[in-house]
Amino acid sequence: MSRRITDGPPLSRERVLGAAVELADAGGIASLTIRSLADKLGVKPMSVYHHVANKDEILDGIVDRVFAEIEVPAAGGDWRAELRRRCGSARLALRRHSWAIGLLESRTTPGPATLRAHDAALGCLRGAGFTVPQTAHALTVLDSYVYGFAVQEASLPFDEQQSAGDVAEDIMEGFDPGAYPHLVEMAVEHITRPGYSFGDQFGFGLELILDGLAALLGSGADRARRDQ
Repeated sequence: MSRRITDGPPLSRERVLGAAVELADAGGIASLTIRSLADKLGVKPMSVYHHVANKDEILDGIVDRVFAEIEVPAAGGDWRAELRRRCGSARLALRRHSWAIGLLESRTTPGPATLRAHDAALGCLRGAGFTVPQTAHALTVLDSYVYGFAVQEASLPFDEQQSAGDVAEDIMEGFDPGAYPHLVEMAVEHITRPGYSFGDQFGFGLELILDGLAALLGSGADRARRDQ
């Protein structure tokens, strides 16, 4: 039986990539194949190849679409505020597309949104006065934190419908509280308290990094003044 061609807009590269993102969002990157993509679009697999050369081009394209969702730092803005906004936006994009966490920095043929996002972040740091090596270190630390937090957040054994406190209480029922006093203390005095959210830790850690970068920037300025 031949595949039914669905009604809708004509097939295009953007439509193919949009469907690819939807598949990855629903079932992870492993669920994304040329055949599954063709089935979702209601076309034959060969029709997909008229718009993308291969799966690598699809991965390049959907990674670029994720980068397009990340707010880029505005030129001339306060560097801390701009990087705070950029990192928060990246974290939210990775919550929407957790399959992208391991892919964002893996592509060797980055698209325009990817390049724009990186260039704007570098420009923000350079405009603030960081040296080229300091800028490289700063961006590596910031992105490592964002991606690492996204991995943790995506791996948690609870979601928005189930509280962390409920999970913590279930876990504590399975061991002797006296054997792990610090875990019990953390659960009772912090995690199980009303209003606890794992995501609230993100801002705390980000501010620590920004404080460290500000200190680095300040120490460089102090040295430059002393050398004059």
